Amino acid sequence: MNAFSLFDPPQDTIRVRTAWISDIHLGTAGCQAEALLEFLRRLDCETLYLVGDIIDGWQLRKNWYWPQSHNDVVQKILRKARKGVRVVFVPGNHDEFARRYIAHTFGGVEVVEDCIHVNADGRKLWVVHGDLFDGVIQCAKWLAYLGDTAYEWALKANRWLNVARARLGLPYWSLSQYLKLKVKRAVSYVNDFEQAVAREARKRGVQGVVCGHIHHAEIRQIGDILYCNDGDWVESLTALVEHADGRLEVLDFSDASRRLDVLRTFSARPEPVGAEHVL
Repeated sequence: MNAFSLFDPPQDTIRVRTAWISDIHLGTAGCQAEALLEFLRRLDCETLYLVGDIIDGWQLRKNWYWPQSHNDVVQKILRKARKGVRVVFVPGNHDEFARRYIAHTFGGVEVVEDCIHVNADGRKLWVVHGDLFDGVIQCAKWLAYLGDTAYEWALKANRWLNVARARLGLPYWSLSQYLKLKVKRAVSYVNDFEQAVAREARKRGVQGVVCGHIHHAEIRQIGDILYCNDGDWVESLTALVEHADGRLEVLDFSDASRRLDVLRTFSARPEPVGAEHVL
């Protein structure tokens, strides 16, 4: 049976207290909407945070792309809100149009600039997309648009590469993620971003921060601040979750074997195993 068949047994449900997802980029060909839909179908949580760049307004302005699967993602999120899940949307730079509607609620989805989440263990986490700490976005927006175009080309090349890899029986491999982690300037940029976000969280008197924006999922301690990034649903296919006792974990859905590992983890309680990060 396919690991993500809709007819899988109900014990494959991912039951957590809170979930954070970001950088879905609905409206682009790179969006992994089908995998996200399966995650959302499995997800049973009290609160779902949408941490920005859910809809890619930049790309939609240039070229309209909206397949049924992207509409299904939106409908699934709205359905969760109707069924009692608290859904909080923190707009990012690609869906900055939604910042005009901060403090409003649409279809049960709260739109906020940022917010504080209190973990079950009492830790306070500042939730923010993170683009305000990106010097390129703030100081040279034209350069950000140029980089976005180059990123789209990298994703297209990556899709053809992975078609060939799949035919050879090889696992998914991300060209752009590889470049981000190997190119010195990119590594420096990621580190500078993380440090800047952590500094602001410290000023706000919280114990941690949850953000997105840089498409690099991670949980790590930066001084006295717990830095959490939930990744993205274009390349890494990751989500950040909080368990009932306040533990935080990054779930990785980047290929079929990892997805099955996640489902097995949540089917075999009490302790999570095979997790990417736990803290």
